[in-house]
Amino acid sequence: MAPINPTEFDVIVIGSGSGSKITRPAANLGNKVAIVEKGPLGGTCLNRGCIPSKMLIHPADVINEIEHAKTYDISVPINEVSIDKAKLVNYVTTYVDGESASIDPAYAKHPNITHIKKECAFVDDHTLRIRKTEGVNSDEDTYITGKKIFVVAGARPIIPKIPGLEGTPFMTSTEVLRCEKTFKRVIVIGGGYIATELGYYLGKTGSKVTFLVRSGFVKNEDIQVQEEFTKIFSEMFECHFKTQFKKVEYNNEIFKVYVDENGEEKVYEAEGLFVATGVTPNTDILEVKNAGIELDSRGYIKVDDYLRTNVPHIWSWGDIIGRNLFRHSANFEGEYAFRTVFEEAPKGIEIKPIDYPPVPHAIFTNPQIGGVGLTEQSAKAKGIDYVIGLCPYKNSAMGDALRSKDGFVKLIFERSSRKLIGAHIIGVEASNMIHMCIAFLQFGATVDDMLRTIYIHPALPELVRNACRRALPNF
Repeated sequence: MAPINPTEFDVIVIGSGSGSKITRPAANLGNKVAIVEKGPLGGTCLNRGCIPSKMLIHPADVINEIEHAKTYDISVPINEVSIDKAKLVNYVTTYVDGESASIDPAYAKHPNITHIKKECAFVDDHTLRIRKTEGVNSDEDTYITGKKIFVVAGARPIIPKIPGLEGTPFMTSTEVLRCEKTFKRVIVIGGGYIATELGYYLGKTGSKVTFLVRSGFVKNEDIQVQEEFTKIFSEMFECHFKTQFKKVEYNNEIFKVYVDENGEEKVYEAEGLFVATGVTPNTDILEVKNAGIELDSRGYIKVDDYLRTNVPHIWSWGDIIGRNLFRHSANFEGEYAFRTVFEEAPKGIEIKPIDYPPVPHAIFTNPQIGGVGLTEQSAKAKGIDYVIGLCPYKNSAMGDALRSKDGFVKLIFERSSRKLIGAHIIGVEASNMIHMCIAFLQFGATVDDMLRTIYIHPALPELVRNACRRALPNF
């Protein structure tokens, strides 16, 4: 049935995370804007990801520090350390919900913004169905049309097709972040950054955690980082690798996970089950194929170097295009889209393709991981002749103060130019330490430039200098 009396807008933004880079700025230019967001405003980062997870992980880090106080000859009765998890989770939830709720009044006051608090789906390349009932198309749905449409609807947790899993009270990251209960035992299925961050949090706040991993931990990291992380994390938690999942059972409030582990049949039991096997784009919910939008083999939206889909008036970025699944890169993309579509194009300025600076990342588990640029395995795959400089944390003054046994800074340089092309850090404050390497990489620094820099003594960044020194004889 053809849409009846659709409401017309100049701009439609689907998704309120980095889509916010368009909503108000475009409305401020006089455009009639619809922001379509069925859930809390602010996107995954604010409501179901970066912010609440870090607010929970920091207390886990505090507990970890207390547990290791004996390293510094400090006596702490470990059996007396406890956490009011319900109070902690309630604090985080209240904060996040308050931040999210603060966005809507600003939209409501703006004469050019309409917030549509429903799920939507494409009918054609200009028209969206606003569903009365989530996941269901009906005759009672309403419709909107837009001259320009921005699809920034993100991704959601993948639910693996393990027999027996569906219908059980397993948790994804969404549920873990709001779970006030402390399970005696938790099984974590997965080995990526979500599994290792939130599994660590669960393990340090009262649960005995067992990780069941199909291949290995943090498999997108530099190979030496993967190996170091696996060694350290396996000393902290029970970890099992090369697991093939056969089925899940849930009876009497106990999960049983049946696996084939290196050819041996095993069963693991726990009161809680956390499934963290990656994410999938929300393109199916949006029915983007009705608009003729092309997808890649994984279901992510294909865009060109201008963030345009194959449909001229539809743009997309963020998690839903599958390039870099980080809020910081999505914000960069959103700012580019606003500048080029609303500022430069109307003035007839030549639009340049998006030029990504080095895109860094961090994993906020323990040990922390920070990375930017090429890994050693990607440098090899590209046929680059490279030089490595690696310095363990223990080979620095601050490393000695921390009594570090593990962790390192690894730098990768192109041999011919001597320029830094990759940096990978695993250990204390890696998410902060990596920033100086981001700057060095951004500005094309050579190993010589990095060694001409004065580093504060004794501070952890001296590890970067030390890694440069270790690289120097190999050129």
